[in-house]
Amino acid sequence: MNLHPLGRTGIKVSPLCLGAMMFGAWGNTDHDDSIRIIHRALDAGINFIDTADVYSQGESEVIVGKALTSLDRSRVVVATKVHASMGDDPNAQGNSRRWIMAECDNSLRRLGLDYIDLYQIHRPDESTDIDETLGALSDLVHVGKIRSFGSSTFPAEQIVQAQWVAERRARERFMTEQPPYSILVRGIERDVLPVAQSFGMGVIPWSPLAGGWLSGRFGEGLDNTSRRSARIPDRYDLSLVANQRKLEAVTQLATLAREAGLSLIDLALAFVLEHPAVSAAIIGPRTMEQLESQLSAPDVRLESDVLDRIDEIVAPGTNVNPADAGWSPSVLTTPSRRRRHHR
Repeated sequence: MNLHPLGRTGIKVSPLCLGAMMFGAWGNTDHDDSIRIIHRALDAGINFIDTADVYSQGESEVIVGKALTSLDRSRVVVATKVHASMGDDPNAQGNSRRWIMAECDNSLRRLGLDYIDLYQIHRPDESTDIDETLGALSDLVHVGKIRSFGSSTFPAEQIVQAQWVAERRARERFMTEQPPYSILVRGIERDVLPVAQSFGMGVIPWSPLAGGWLSGRFGEGLDNTSRRSARIPDRYDLSLVANQRKLEAVTQLATLAREAGLSLIDLALAFVLEHPAVSAAIIGPRTMEQLESQLSAPDVRLESDVLDRIDEIVAPGTNVNPADAGWSPSVLTTPSRRRRHHR
């Protein structure tokens, strides 16, 4: 695979990044099989692996670490994340200095590594000053535990705020952003992607197959179910109008893919890789078959007429289902934050 620059980090990464969320209790519970999938991805030219502490409560990091023991670690770019709750302790979560410093050490231990190439803040934390977070991450860079750090699913205004704070306080800065992005989830085209480009940030989108909606399992006459349906019904429940719209769009996209001589998976991944802001698209296979079905995407080039037709099906800058945005601020989710008088 031709390598892409990861923003201004100086790191070169493959256009596909192997997401490890499905390795462990959340997906593939067979460690040996998961390791085989990781090794196959690396053999195919992928040099970038993304995981997180919260994936199967650390088990994913352990599996990635096992897979790396028989490889030249220096040739693999390893990314993980911190933020989500890792137990009953209310301080074992969030973006505080206290937790970031402790959990980085925990991730290094689970991964069996001396350093992490890219350490990411998994979601915003409205209770923590961004300078507190940037200060902790900067210190981790300075002591060599991490090489670079980034954000994930941050809205454009918080990306800008973090960049300004880093400049004013002489902190290291977020070098990457990991947002949700797919043909069905295009909201970041309006603001996050151009903002990331303006700051020279690498962009590594998650869920380019829209949580399985663009995997070929959804569409007219299909089961239209996902293993995640019970966990996040707002993104899969077909009684919801927004998900009915997704199903209509997927049916049209499947027809477009057939007419273009492509699998729906190739169409979906090639679309994400087409955007000039994107460094690598994160794929999250659970099985070897799923991995194999996605490896051809970097070789696909979408013609302008195909891209124009995609724009007709899902307008640029829109999310078919707003619930797919990945994160909402409390000013929208908590009524008392926007009502002066309430009961």
